[in-house]
Amino acid sequence: MTRPYRPDHRGPVFNFFWPLTSYLATHGTSFLGAILFYVLNRTTVIGRSNVPRSRNTLLLSNHQSLIDSFFIGFTAYFGPSFIKPYLIPWNPAGEEFFYQNAWQSWWSDQWKCIPVRRRRRDLGALNRMLHALKSGTMILFPEGTRSRSGAIGRGRPGAGVVILKHQPTVIPVTIDGLDRVLPVDARWPRIFQRVYIVFGEPVDYAEYLTDTTSRAAAQQIVDHVMETLQSQLEWIQALKSGEADRRRPPWIGSGGASS
Repeated sequence: MTRPYRPDHRGPVFNFFWPLTSYLATHGTSFLGAILFYVLNRTTVIGRSNVPRSRNTLLLSNHQSLIDSFFIGFTAYFGPSFIKPYLIPWNPAGEEFFYQNAWQSWWSDQWKCIPVRRRRRDLGALNRMLHALKSGTMILFPEGTRSRSGAIGRGRPGAGVVILKHQPTVIPVTIDGLDRVLPVDARWPRIFQRVYIVFGEPVDYAEYLTDTTSRAAAQQIVDHVMETLQSQLEWIQALKSGEADRRRPPWIGSGGASS
């Protein structure tokens, strides 16, 4: 197995203690997440059983708020991560939002953030993502920025490059309602909101692996995933209006149940 990735922008002393401090920080604050999402807000999770409990798993999601990564990681892995801490996902994080000062940087590193320079054309961050994914799990947002309307935009090829490189298990994740819990310009989460998250079945992208270095193939994979995310979002909207059955999510053709 590949040597697990640790924050390589930190020194050896930090990284010596990091496995313990990260474990305590992520699981300690997860209890606060349970209060925020299940007590102060109403959260519906569908398809969690679609998420494998294994390394080299990539969760691709639409992007609505600054707490998307925390929310996705919590709903996907809270529980199993107590005995398999590598399940807590890595996630790229803009330096302008998560690395503004020493205290914020420390917490971001505990929460397995990979700093990305403001302009986003950061090859060093891409290499860190590739290393981290191989020995763990990761969340990426193909849109690259938060949606201000809740609609799903066009994905960028970067996530496709990561997929072509390591061929992970790709889970399409669609969230709805986090833009109301923490709007773009808000500093603190709001309460009494309705939030949905759908974990789809693993994406079959075998047809795009004929050229694992092609930017066009990377974009095709991302476009395929974005279509799935859009389908899941439309299903959530139908579910909210009473026009869909929770027991029959998009990946179930006839009959069956989700978890």
